[in-house]
Amino acid sequence: MTDHLIDPAATHEKLLIIDFGSQVTQLIARRLRELSVYCEIHPYQNVTDAFLAEFSPKAVILSGGPDSVTREGSPRAADGVFTLGVPVLGICYGQQTMMTQLGGQVDSGHGTAEFGRAFVTPSDDKIELLKGWFADDKEQVWMSHGDHVSKIAPGFEVYGTSPNAPYAITADVSRNFYAVQFHPEVHHTPNGAKLYENFVRMAGFTGDWTMGAYREQAIAAIREQVGNNHVICGLSGGVDSSVAAVLIHEAIGDQLTCVFVDHGLLRKGEAEEVVTMFRDNYKMKLIHADEQDLFLGELDGQSDPETKRKIIGKLFIDVFQKYANGIDDAKFLAQGTLYPDVIESVSFSGGPSVTIKSHHNVGGLPEKMGLKLVEPLRELFKDEVRALGVELGLPKSFIGRHPFPGPGLAIRCPGEITRAKLDILREADAVYIDQIRKHGLYDDIWQAFVAILPVKTVGVMGDGRTYDYACALRAVTSVDGMTADYFPFEHDFLGETATRIINEVPGINRVTYDITSKPPGTIEWE
Repeated sequence: MTDHLIDPAATHEKLLIIDFGSQVTQLIARRLRELSVYCEIHPYQNVTDAFLAEFSPKAVILSGGPDSVTREGSPRAADGVFTLGVPVLGICYGQQTMMTQLGGQVDSGHGTAEFGRAFVTPSDDKIELLKGWFADDKEQVWMSHGDHVSKIAPGFEVYGTSPNAPYAITADVSRNFYAVQFHPEVHHTPNGAKLYENFVRMAGFTGDWTMGAYREQAIAAIREQVGNNHVICGLSGGVDSSVAAVLIHEAIGDQLTCVFVDHGLLRKGEAEEVVTMFRDNYKMKLIHADEQDLFLGELDGQSDPETKRKIIGKLFIDVFQKYANGIDDAKFLAQGTLYPDVIESVSFSGGPSVTIKSHHNVGGLPEKMGLKLVEPLRELFKDEVRALGVELGLPKSFIGRHPFPGPGLAIRCPGEITRAKLDILREADAVYIDQIRKHGLYDDIWQAFVAILPVKTVGVMGDGRTYDYACALRAVTSVDGMTADYFPFEHDFLGETATRIINEVPGINRVTYDITSKPPGTIEWE
C-alpha cells in the first residue's frame, strides 16, 4: 500500500477502481468523489488477492482500456475481485474482461465497432442501476470499442442495447455484477453521473467523504507526522500551494516557514498580493525571496522555450535551497502534490514513468536537503482542493484563480525575454483579466491569458505611424481539466478589449484572439 500522510482507506468507506489503461479513468474517480465517495485508482497488475484483502473495498469498478481481451496475455482483473461479495461494475474493457473471466465471449471486428456518440435503448426489465434512465426511451452514451461482447456470461441478462452493441448494458443482479460497454464518466454521456450515483447507493455508501472531515484528519495527521520539527513550504500563491500552506499553518503554526520565490515573471501586482495575504493576513512566517535580477539575467538572450524552462527550474531549486538552508531545525518540505500527480507517477504498463511536468513542485530537493515530505493534498483532485480552501476560509480570489504555470510569463513571451516586453505583457494581461471580470466571465473560463508575439507590426494611431508588438488573447473552457476548447467571446467583448489594450498599453498596436482547441497541458503559448 502507498505510504500516506493521511490514510483515508483506514477511516472512510472506500471504492477501488482497477485501471486497465483508459485515458479517462481519472474521470471515474472524480465522478465518485463528487458523490462524496472515497475511491482510489490502482493499476490492474498491482491488484492482487493480498491487496484486495488489505484494501477491503466496499465496491469495485473495472475501467476501460486500449487492449483487446482477445489478445493472449492481455490484462485481467484478479479472480478475487469476483469472490469478494461486493458490487462490481465493468466499463468498456472492464465489461469485456468481466464477461471473458466469468464464462462469456468477446470477439473482434465483424462490423460492430462503435466510436463516439450512440444511443442505448432499454429492455423490458428494470434494475436499480438504471433508475432515472430512459425517461425518453433512449439514452445518449459515449462508445469507444472495437471488440464486442458476443456471448454474455452465465447468470447475466441484457438490460440495454445499441445499434452495434447488443449487450450494451448487462447485469447479474443476484451477484451484484454490472457491466456497460460505454463510458458513463465522460461529459458526452449526459446521464452518466446518475448511473454512478445508483451504483454507489446500491453498494451501501453513505457519502462520508467530505472536506470538513478531511480537514480534521489532515490537521491531526500533520501534527503526528511533524511533531516539534520545522516545515518549509514553497509558496507560489497558486491554489495548491496556498491551500497546503494554510492547512499546515492551522496544524502547526509557527513551525511552518513559507518561501516565496519572486522570479520576476509574475503577473501585475502578484508578488504584493501573496505577501499581503500570507504574511500580513495569516501572520505566517514568510520569506520573500526577491531574485528577479538573477532569473532575468540568466534568461537574457535565451529564446528556445525548453532552454528557458530548464533555466527557470534549476534557478528555482537553487534559490529555494539557499533560503531554506537558513531555516533552523527544518526536517520537512511541504508540497502541494495532488492525486492526479500521484496517479501519473505510476506507470500503467509497469515500465518507466513518463515525466508529465518538467517544472512540477521542487523536484530533487527532498533528497538533496535530507528532508522528508509533507503532502497533505495528495489524496485530492483540484476541485476538492478548492472545496478544502473554502473550508479553510481562503478568499474566493485565491481559491478560484486560473492555473498559472511555474515558469510564469516566460512561456507567454515567445522569443527573447526582456524587462520591457514583460512590462508590456503584464499591463495587457491586467486589462484582459479586468475585462473578463467586469463582464462576469471569470468563473466560466478555465484559464485566460495574453501572449506577446515575437513580431512587431506597423499600425496607425491618430495621425502617427506606430511600429509595436502584437499580442494574442487566449481563453479556454474545460469540463474536466482533461480537454479544453476556446471560450466563445462575443464579438463586442473582443472589440472592446482590443480597444482598451491598444489605448492603455504602450507598446502594443494589434490584438488577435486564438481559437485553437488543445489539451489543457498544452494551451500555453510555448
